[in-house]
Order: sequence, then C-alpha cells, then structure tokens
Amino acid sequence: MTVATSPSAALLARLGALGTAASRGSLYETAVAATGLALERPAINILSVLNAADGPRRVGEIATEMQVEGPHITRHVQRLEQRGLVRTVTDPADRRARLVEISPAGQEVIDRYLAVIFGWIDSALDTWSGEDRDQLFRLAGRLFDDLARQLAAFEQTPQPDR
Repeated sequence: MTVATSPSAALLARLGALGTAASRGSLYETAVAATGLALERPAINILSVLNAADGPRRVGEIATEMQVEGPHITRHVQRLEQRGLVRTVTDPADRRARLVEISPAGQEVIDRYLAVIFGWIDSALDTWSGEDRDQLFRLAGRLFDDLARQLAAFEQTPQPDR
C-alpha cells in the first residue's frame, strides 16, 4: 500500500470533499437564514466558539481557536457587540483585560443556526443505530482531539526551511 492509497489518504480526501460541499452548498445559507440576520462566516464562527466555550474568552483565544489573527477577530467582535450578539466583560483575573461572551440574543441566533446544522447531521445519521451513532461520536471526538494535539505539537517543533 502506498501513502496515496492508505486509509488515512481516503479519509482526508472524504473530509476535504465534505468540507468543500458544505461550504459551497446551500447548507450555510439555509442555516444563516434561520438566524433571521445577515451574518458573515466569521461572525457565525465567533458565536460558535463562544457557544462551545465554558465561559467568556479573550480575543486571542478566539483567534487561536479559529486559526486567524487577533485584529481580524477584534473587528468582528466589535460588529457583533454593536448588534447585541456578544458583550465584553472585565477579566476577573486581570482587571485591565476584556473578555468576550455570548449575549442572550447571540445565544438565540447560534441556537437557530445550529438547529439547522444538527438537523442535517441527524438526517444523515437517521438510519444508523444508537450504538453506531455513539461509536461514531466517541471515535470522531477522539480523532479530532488527537489530531488537534498533533497539530499543536507540530506547530511547536521548528520546521526546516523549504
């Protein structure tokens, strides 16, 4: 078996094709329409990060999660704050710093968006047994966590010049 024909290569190709189809298709537009607002992808991504977080986050943490630069996030957070979808609060650990948290209105927006996404996933898994679903969620979670750890370690390792 060559690298190109390995199971990892097949999985990567399928994940890439799925990502492309999801980003180019009408799923995103349908999900955003369900929010009742015109929102750009970065705004939805910021709301998603805050929704999944266990509390308010610094702009830098959001940027790291989204793999973009902080100033990009700052601009979008300011727009989201103007619309009442997020709010900034003082960091209790450092009174000079600000944290971003999702507002109740922002929570309603991301809940409507995710209802469409989750409905799509649930529909795709409709014929799967409960055991198969549980196994998928367990293994996919493990895979994504392990890949994230590997990527973080890779980023910390000096790379040879190309």
